[in-house]
Amino acid sequence: MKVIVIGCTHAGTAAITQMARLYPQAEITVYERNDNISFLSCGIALHVGGVVQQAESLFYSSPEQLAELGVHTRMLHNVLSVDTKAKTITVRDIMKDEIFTDTYDKLVVTTGSWPVVPKLEGIDLDNIMLCKNYAHAQAIIERAKQAERIVVVGAGYIGIELVEAFEQLGKQVTVIDNTPRVLYKYLDREYTDLVEEAMKQRHIRLALNQSVTGFTGEKGRVSRVITTVGEYEADLVIMCIGFRPNTELLAGQVDRLANGAIIVDDYMRTSCPDVYAAGDSCAIRYNPTRQHAYIPLATNAVRMGTLVARNLIEPTVKYMGTQGTSGLKIFDLNIASTGLTEQAALDAGLIVKSVTINDNYRPEFMPTYEKALLKVVYQEASGRIVGAQVLSKADLTQAINTLSVCIQNRMTMDELAFVDFFFQPYYNKPWNLLNQAGLQAFAIDQHEAKL
Repeated sequence: MKVIVIGCTHAGTAAITQMARLYPQAEITVYERNDNISFLSCGIALHVGGVVQQAESLFYSSPEQLAELGVHTRMLHNVLSVDTKAKTITVRDIMKDEIFTDTYDKLVVTTGSWPVVPKLEGIDLDNIMLCKNYAHAQAIIERAKQAERIVVVGAGYIGIELVEAFEQLGKQVTVIDNTPRVLYKYLDREYTDLVEEAMKQRHIRLALNQSVTGFTGEKGRVSRVITTVGEYEADLVIMCIGFRPNTELLAGQVDRLANGAIIVDDYMRTSCPDVYAAGDSCAIRYNPTRQHAYIPLATNAVRMGTLVARNLIEPTVKYMGTQGTSGLKIFDLNIASTGLTEQAALDAGLIVKSVTINDNYRPEFMPTYEKALLKVVYQEASGRIVGAQVLSKADLTQAINTLSVCIQNRMTMDELAFVDFFFQPYYNKPWNLLNQAGLQAFAIDQHEAKL
């Protein structure tokens, strides 16, 4: 069996290492157009902020390690086209500038994603940068040394993490986003208000509800960011407005979403026989809505890559879907979310309710305790849990992993009220915060039933 893998980041590395172990007789060839593999891009902000001193520690595999597994890794090789009917690919060896063709029995597409780069006036000015790979990380660190005024465009997870890193380096930081709140996709207003207040206390400028329309510069280098509201001085601009799947190789050959994300079934199979896909190049089943969605997360990628290997010969292990579970530490706040926010649920046409618990996470007789803010969103008719968020100075983020399982298993608030959670004063109260949320929803529903 001859297997070709295109792309070697999270999903690709997971698929390759598992296939090498499961099918030792297979001939596995990896084509990667970059000069490195398996870079944890989610650690870039930590590296920029000095938490992670060596960027090299953000790699978790290498061509040498794959070679030990019997895998042929061809770095700096760009796949130009794929012919799924002939089962061939056309490749350019970047170093030799030579083009050749290779054949496959099974094709695994893990081409990942790339930052969205809008076509704006001045976008090509020097010191306007992307944040995705190892080269970006190194360049950002070098340019930031000479920059005092830094503008981050995009207030999602990556953008906010970079804002924190630059603030800790003593920079004057502005964050611009076209939504009314930071972290709009991940958190409801109760949470973003707290995050924004923490940012303002640190003199970070929030330029929200406005879109970037262009850039101006001096001597070829950016000096101002122009928006629909005003202008902001900048020595360095980082663009973090989202990602697009890299899937043009399969355009017209497999089913895709409107944004180009490849649609796969529960066994990571595309609509084309013997072609599999995983990671940021794919759409996946989003359990809260039971629809396909584009959710580029490293956790999704490694799971999907592993499942490609498990199902390469025959379908054996089904994908369980995703809740889009994620976490963030910003300043002294520990934040995590899963599933739909209340706003996202309403936007999706769901009729939902929510309960919010704002309580100390452990008994007040303990020497110290912190406030915890927990919100659970559920469908009004069935009580089925569809989303949750938590925030505290204490690290309570594992509660969101528990609620992720609840969403995956289609649990209701009534069931959550009486789940068996331990009590120990160091960690919680006799009624766990999650139990409290279920009990509060139960009480509300009982009260409304009587009216």
